[in-house]
Amino acid sequence: MKIIIGLGNPGRDYENTRHNAGFMVIDELAKKCQLEFKQEKFSAYFAKGKVKGEDVILLKPTTFMNNSGFSLRQCLDFYKESMENVLVIYDDKDLPVGKIRLRQQGSAGGHKGIKSIMECTFNQNFDRIRVGIGKDERIPIIQWVLSKFKEEEKEDLQQAIEQACQAAYFAIDHSFEMTMNRYNKK
Repeated sequence: MKIIIGLGNPGRDYENTRHNAGFMVIDELAKKCQLEFKQEKFSAYFAKGKVKGEDVILLKPTTFMNNSGFSLRQCLDFYKESMENVLVIYDDKDLPVGKIRLRQQGSAGGHKGIKSIMECTFNQNFDRIRVGIGKDERIPIIQWVLSKFKEEEKEDLQQAIEQACQAAYFAIDHSFEMTMNRYNKK
C-alpha cells in the first residue's frame, strides 16, 4: 500500500495559495490515477483505489497545515502501515517557483506541516516531494505562504505541479531512490 499525502489548508480562503502547493499536486495526481475525493476519513479528504496494481490512498488533511500529522497518524494506525509506505508532498519556500526537489529524510526546515508529521509519527525518514513557492524577504513568511501566486509565476507553477505529479505517480511502483534519480534535476 502507498499512502500519498498532500499538505495544505482546507477551504476557499486558501485555494491557490502558496501553502497549498501540496493540495494542488495531489489533486492533479487524483485525476491521473482516476481517483476521487468522495469522502472524509482520518480528518482528511480521502481517496483510495488500485493504481498500477498497487493499493493507493490519497489524503488531503482537513486539520490545517500545522496539524497535518494527526491525519496521517490516524491513517497509518487504521491500516497498520509504516512510514516506509508514505510519500508527503508539500511547499518549500527555499526552492524557486517551478522547481521540485525529492528527498528521503531530513529536518522540518521550519515547515510546520512537516514538523507535525514528524511529531505524530516519531519519524523524519520518509519520502518527500517539495514544490518550490519562492520567497520575498520583504514579506513576512506567514503572509507570503498564504498569498496567491503572481500571474507571471503561474506557468512555472503549473510545470512544477505536473512534474511533482509525474514523480509521485512513478513512485507508486518504483523505489524512491529510482524516483529521485529520475526527477531530481540539477
